[in-house]
Amino acid sequence: MVSGDQHASSGIALWGGPECTVCRIGEHWRDQSRETGHFERLDDPDRIAALGISTIRYPVLWEHAARDCADPLDFSWPDRQLKRFRDLGIEVIGGLVHHGSGPCGTDLLDPSFPARLADYAAAVAERYPWIVRWTPINEPLTTARFSALYGHWYPHHKSFESFARTLVNQCLATARAMGAIRRFIPPATLIQTEDIGRIFSTPQLSAQADHENLRRWLSLDLLFGRVDDHHPFYAVLRAAGVSAEALDELATGGGRPDMIGADYYLTSDRFLDQRSALYPGHAVGGNGRQHYVDVEAVRVPHLVGDVGIEPRLREVWARYQTPIAITEVHHGCTHDEQLRWLMEVWGIANRLKAEGMDIRAITLWSLFGSVDWRSLLTRHDGDYEPGLFDARSDPPRPTVLAKAAVAIAAGERFDHPALSSPGWWHRPGRFYGAGDEQDAESDGPPLLITGETGTLGRALARVAQHRGLRVQLTNRDDLDLQEPASIREAIERVRPWAIINGAGYVRVADAEHDRDQCFAANAGGVAHLAALAGEFGVPVVGVSSDLVFDGLHGPYDEGDLCNPQGVYGASKRAAELALLEASPSNLVVRSAAFFGPWDGQNFAWHTLQALRRGEPVEASDSVRISPTYVPDLCHALLDLLVDGAGGLWHLTNAGSLSWYEFARRLAHQAGIDDSGLIPIRGAESDTSLRSAHGAMLRPIEAAIADYCANFPVIEASLHHSVAPTHPAA
Repeated sequence: MVSGDQHASSGIALWGGPECTVCRIGEHWRDQSRETGHFERLDDPDRIAALGISTIRYPVLWEHAARDCADPLDFSWPDRQLKRFRDLGIEVIGGLVHHGSGPCGTDLLDPSFPARLADYAAAVAERYPWIVRWTPINEPLTTARFSALYGHWYPHHKSFESFARTLVNQCLATARAMGAIRRFIPPATLIQTEDIGRIFSTPQLSAQADHENLRRWLSLDLLFGRVDDHHPFYAVLRAAGVSAEALDELATGGGRPDMIGADYYLTSDRFLDQRSALYPGHAVGGNGRQHYVDVEAVRVPHLVGDVGIEPRLREVWARYQTPIAITEVHHGCTHDEQLRWLMEVWGIANRLKAEGMDIRAITLWSLFGSVDWRSLLTRHDGDYEPGLFDARSDPPRPTVLAKAAVAIAAGERFDHPALSSPGWWHRPGRFYGAGDEQDAESDGPPLLITGETGTLGRALARVAQHRGLRVQLTNRDDLDLQEPASIREAIERVRPWAIINGAGYVRVADAEHDRDQCFAANAGGVAHLAALAGEFGVPVVGVSSDLVFDGLHGPYDEGDLCNPQGVYGASKRAAELALLEASPSNLVVRSAAFFGPWDGQNFAWHTLQALRRGEPVEASDSVRISPTYVPDLCHALLDLLVDGAGGLWHLTNAGSLSWYEFARRLAHQAGIDDSGLIPIRGAESDTSLRSAHGAMLRPIEAAIADYCANFPVIEASLHHSVAPTHPAA
């Protein structure tokens, strides 16, 4: 048997876990291990071990073993994975059902579900007798709500009666599964996970909030044996069709957890409000008597101090006085916000432990990210959220969270410039109705961005500030890239942790007649910047162009041969080489054909404005490019920078279009007549980009839809149209 937790210096262990849901939606199953690629990668256990974690929550899922109702059970995948974890000295917490409903032939309402899961648990325990800690069913209350009360997951019921039966069935299955496991592993312990969020409300909805706040404890109360005829939910469950025999069996306490796995997300605390007009865009629901919205409590001003993981952990401890592990620490947001959340939870856990609360571990969740959780898996959007590794890269690329994990596991302090600013859940701009209120300013080292008058520099500064990253945006008077003394003075004055060069010569056609100025701005200035930043140990990010390629063999990835055909492309290639040769920490991002909501200097704005006025628009149907939505580019670039990534990356929205196709899709999405579009045929060229690192930006169709959906707002903020800087023909 593998030894227990190797505690970090604080006494709190560092666990991990891959998002591993196998969930049935209609007649189809979503399998997160497969969708993130974890199922196929043989070396992931070694990747996990390198983080220094002591224990892993890991799937030995019923749906995997009984795939397509296979008989006998297929344990080939867990055999391989679990053996490797054991060899690596990582303890496994075995999970049998994770937001699922069992394999074909059963479901959460099946009366035989508890007995059938117990049979499966016995087979697993007999095969892996060295696994001592178990979570037979992950978050049974959450699963019951989403499957039988809200109808998102199979069996897609929407009634309290189905919810009650589903929940009790899962709790019975958990208790019986543990009994079956203990026949083979007598010291086996139960770690029962559940979301611990609380419901808040207006006074008019207090009865509904009270009901939900009693309900939120129900899975744990059932397993702790507390739901007897004195429990406020006993009669409610009986009225919903739950048998007295089932409740009596659970009341014996045979399913009592040895440890509570507390799961908490920034969306876990909720606020119910009947004043739906205050929350435009939010769905209005109800309880049959009242109509109301259910919104994130963290965004409600008067709840400051009442929401968050710390008060919820205190409630769990006060109610059960049982050891606690925080079993999912994940935040589906930008990499800097993910880091802030992890470090905040780590700090809270240590503080509560120092006060006397029995906090055993925090769990680095979603090790390889997750797919489509924004829609609760109900849509196949391909919406990927990275975790400690970005699985879009092959092999998966460690993010800044992985670096933090290594430091925590070693008992070392981890610091990062992003941590000098609070997470968005603490900044004033988070509140509903905050409007244009500015986010809190960081007092840490800034990110220096050149190009105050340019499209990219302004956009990067805007996005970085929104993410809580302190920014110093400079113009030519502040920092002249062609004057080394000016660069040195700016670095010494600002003391940045990184520099993004958003300045440069952008007039592609004019460059053919202005070679010296173009090269001085794009290549010479960057070479000066790279050399001087290197002296201070500051990484530099440069943004390059698809025009470093000749267009004869596109689409191109990072390893393809550059062959610029014009002065502008040649100057950008020279700038790339200057950065890459100066330091491996420098990051070069190639992109193309910018369009975005904050300026009129792009093809999309020019095209839609002209078509709306009834003017003809000529666009090449023989030149293919990768249109790139500026907000998406800025976020992806900043994620790489926060992660400490270096080298060469292609960042464009996935897909390629001719300029004419781009114009037609814009017009279609914006609902504008495209009869004025005129396709121009010429020499074939394809400078579209793809990435060997994996696509970090969403498909171009989604970006175009986003741009066009916001086009009326964009029009209102831009008072005149400006010709595009990248020619369409």
